[in-house]
Formats: sequence, C-alpha cells, structure tokens
Amino acid sequence: MRLANIIITHKNPQQLERLIKKMQHPNFDFFIHIDKKVDIKPFEYLKNLPGVSFIQERVVCNWGGYSTLKAMMNSLSAALNSSTEYAFYNLLSGQDYPLKTNDEIYDFLLKHMDKSFIFYETDNAANWWENGVKRFERYHLTDFNFTGKSFVERMINIVLPKRKFPMSMNLYGGSKSSWWTINNESAVYLENFLNGQDGLEKFLKLCWGTDEFVIPTILNNSPFKNNVINNNLRYIDFPKGKANPKILGVEDMGKMIASDMLFARKFDSEVNNEILDVIDEHSKAIG
Repeated sequence: MRLANIIITHKNPQQLERLIKKMQHPNFDFFIHIDKKVDIKPFEYLKNLPGVSFIQERVVCNWGGYSTLKAMMNSLSAALNSSTEYAFYNLLSGQDYPLKTNDEIYDFLLKHMDKSFIFYETDNAANWWENGVKRFERYHLTDFNFTGKSFVERMINIVLPKRKFPMSMNLYGGSKSSWWTINNESAVYLENFLNGQDGLEKFLKLCWGTDEFVIPTILNNSPFKNNVINNNLRYIDFPKGKANPKILGVEDMGKMIASDMLFARKFDSEVNNEILDVIDEHSKAIG
C-alpha cells in the first residue's frame, strides 16, 4: 500500500522540510503545491528529498476563493496520473504535523482500505449551514482583482436573484472539511465527477469557500457514500467565533494526544517551534 501526501503551502520552507522528513517512509510520497503568488526558489531544495515531486500547474491561492479548491484538484490529478498507484491520497497543509508515527499511520490506513475520511456537517446543521448557504447563493468575486471589486460584488447581489446549486444534492461541509484522507476509488470518482460536469466549474468560480463543501458533498452523494467516515483524522481547534484555527502550542499537547488523531493543525514555526519538538519526543517514546 502506498500513500500520496499532497501538501498545499505558501510559507516557511524549513517547516515544510521538517514535515516531509518527519513523514519519510518507504511507502509515502509527497506532492507539493507552492502557492503561485510566492517565490518558489526558497522551496526548490526540497526536490532533493526522497519521494518529493512539485506540482507544475501552480495556482494563485486566495483565501475563500475557488482557486484553493483548484490547487487541491490540480495536485490530486498530478498524483492520480503519476506512474505510481496509490491506495490513499492525504491532503495536508504545510502547517500540519503528524501526531502518530509513520508506521501507525500506515497500519491504520492498511486496516481501512475501503474507507475515506473527511469531516462534514449536513445541511440540517444550522450552526454551519445557516451561513454556509451564502457561499453559493451569493455572487463572490474573491478570485478577481480590480478596483471597486467590493462595490461591484455588492451591487450584483442586490440586483440579481439568489443563485441555486446547479445539481440536486444533499449538501455537506464544515470549517474542518478542507483537509482529508481519501482512498483511490473515491479520488478517481472525485476527479471524474468534477471533469465531467459541464458548467460546474463556472458556477463554483463565483462561490466562497468551495474547499469546505464541494468535496464532502460530492463524496457523500457518490456510490461510495457508505464508506465515507465523518472524521478527518486531524486535531483542529477552531475557537468560537473565529474564522481561522488556533496556532497550536505546548499547552495543547494533552488535548492533541487524547484526541487519538493521526495529524494536527495548525502550527507555525515562526510563532512556536517548541511544540514540534515536544511532539517528536512523544513519537520517540511510543515508537
């Protein structure tokens, strides 16, 4: 069994290096997408690490824009179309870090070959979907850059009626849905579905936060929905009322370990590097 680790990143090449070296395993490979709006040169030395490939079709990733989902799908396609056959595709950011040893991660996935892991809330969960529907009902110009953009977006949404999702589907998503571990059959289905729906990309380009609802929606309406587990295998702390997850520190170590998750996010070596040392020491103790 082989695992393709897809890593989306835009900063801290040394932290990315540490993540890759931490996850070195005979059956793990790495597909790295560097945000097109940043200089790739500081990252290029990482190509020399075992199992590392860089995504050629880079995308300028805007927070909340369809561009982020596009970067993820370009990276997934690169892994699917590589010369290696993978059992799982594991989407990480450059600010993730494993809580389990590589052998534990490998053994867990080996025992769940028919499963895919992604977090979601259904459209009946008012605490997310109450505002979540605005992601596609309204017109969002997030990936556009021109003077007066906010005014134009506001006027469009005053004049034009609410948009309707172009397909009849139960909707799934959540603030923790962007990061996932899916098996090969789900990955192939996802790529074929998105490539085979005329007009879907055009619709999604004017949505907000597509990375948080498109993939769980597709997979939970697929023939494999009974094998989609509502768990993304990641410890993430979203403070109430905040749009971004907490930068984790040593004070969070107990909760991370108690969660029994495979990974955690997010970390920032420029803010707190000690926590990664603590996690490494814990891994050595249980390894």
